[in-house]
Amino acid sequence: MKKLFLVFGLIIASPLFAQEFEEIDIKPSNSWLKLGVTAGVPVGDASDVSAFNLGVDFRGQYLVTPSFAIGVASGYNHYFEKDDFESFGVVPLAGFVRYYFQPKGLFFGSDLGYGFLTNVENNSGGLYVNPQIGYHNRDWNIYGYFQNTFAENDVDVQSVGIGVTYNIRFK
Repeated sequence: MKKLFLVFGLIIASPLFAQEFEEIDIKPSNSWLKLGVTAGVPVGDASDVSAFNLGVDFRGQYLVTPSFAIGVASGYNHYFEKDDFESFGVVPLAGFVRYYFQPKGLFFGSDLGYGFLTNVENNSGGLYVNPQIGYHNRDWNIYGYFQNTFAENDVDVQSVGIGVTYNIRFK
């Protein structure tokens, strides 16, 4: 697991080193916060104990180039109980990459990090992966996702859903 995080960190950081050690200039045109909501349907192991999930999404993004972005992502995803089970949650702490084909239109990307499980006994979480594909413009992102937390004890917490984020630009 540690090696996977190291490899991911190097992949994320490589575009920064490719700029010939120029100073990173964070400004409103290349960095912003993204705040949003998600809604999904659990699949796999999670579908046995949960009927649906809702979440909040927090991101900080930096555009390395006009088409390639990196950042950090977190939030909370609540899985509502089904039958006699209890509800639980996933708190992701991840890095992300995104590729924007044009200033407005299609994008794809993925989060990679650790998903902390809440209200689950004997399981703290595991590797968190969240690939996305969607539409973006200057202010909004609308996307579909497949979220998977490869938790301890052979438990996979998976969901498929949609999300929407609003871009808050620095002034």
